[in-house]
Amino acid sequence: MSTGASFTLPERWRHWATRARALLGRLGQALFVLWAAFTLSFLILYALPSDPVSIMLNQNGEMNAADQAQVAALKARYHLDQPLPVQYAIALRQALQLDLGQSIQSGQAVTQALWQALPGTAALAAAALLLALPSGVGLALLASRMRGPRLHEGLLALPSLAVSLPTFWVGLLLLQWLSFRIPLFPAMGNQGLAALVLPALTLAIPTAAVIAQVLSRSIAGVLQQPFVSALRSKGVSHDRLLFGHVLHNAAIPLLTLAGGIVGNLLAGAVVTETVFSRDGIGRLAQGAVASQDIPMVQGVVLLAAAIYILVNLLVDALYPLLDPRIDLARRP
Repeated sequence: MSTGASFTLPERWRHWATRARALLGRLGQALFVLWAAFTLSFLILYALPSDPVSIMLNQNGEMNAADQAQVAALKARYHLDQPLPVQYAIALRQALQLDLGQSIQSGQAVTQALWQALPGTAALAAAALLLALPSGVGLALLASRMRGPRLHEGLLALPSLAVSLPTFWVGLLLLQWLSFRIPLFPAMGNQGLAALVLPALTLAIPTAAVIAQVLSRSIAGVLQQPFVSALRSKGVSHDRLLFGHVLHNAAIPLLTLAGGIVGNLLAGAVVTETVFSRDGIGRLAQGAVASQDIPMVQGVVLLAAAIYILVNLLVDALYPLLDPRIDLARRP
């Protein structure tokens, strides 16, 4: 028995060491993504021809009244008078201390502004996902059950059409029909669930289309597998085959796409919150980019990157639940 224990213990330790190395690799990739997002946003914003202090003074009508000493003092306050490498080093050091600085336009702490704007965007993204997930899955399942080739192809063409629709156009169309012509829902604002319906529907339409596209193709691929033919030869019905054996295997590519779906929701929130005049991260980002508010833009970028990373780490944890053959330590 001692021989068996001495044999299995090293194997177990090697397995956990492999998983620990894989986890450390994931964390290293996450830190690299955050650093890259921070650095690229910093360089892009500083490559723009104007500067945030001038934009702020012009917006407030104070540019002509301000003398050069006042402008220099404002630039010194935000380290804009320093060389680019020094500005980057200061900003990176503050970010490592979880201090994202203050907004140049409003003077508010960036973390506080993000914390205040996050609930509105989170509610919008969650509502859109709750609408998109059953719609996209339902459309993919319906298309897989259609026997007629024309009806099947017609259903599969709907997601491609929905993906091609611009988000702002969908939002304006919903406003025109369901708010102005038929006053069912409010046209703007964050007050109440009714104000959430049209923005969530605007975001849900392209998201549901992506889900339907990926899942329908994945279902078609799984249906060609040998185990499906074997189950059919045993008399298993199509519905039992689809829901009991095919769907959970076909959902793996959809789970892989989860990070992209979250990214699309965040990107779509910028347009959607602007169209419907909703307070949130998207509208905050739009205003910060327009005014070259560097600390605020970098805060939004880092928050989006952190959400993307967390979603992908969660996806890695869920893979073995859908398919026990998938092991985090063996994934590239």
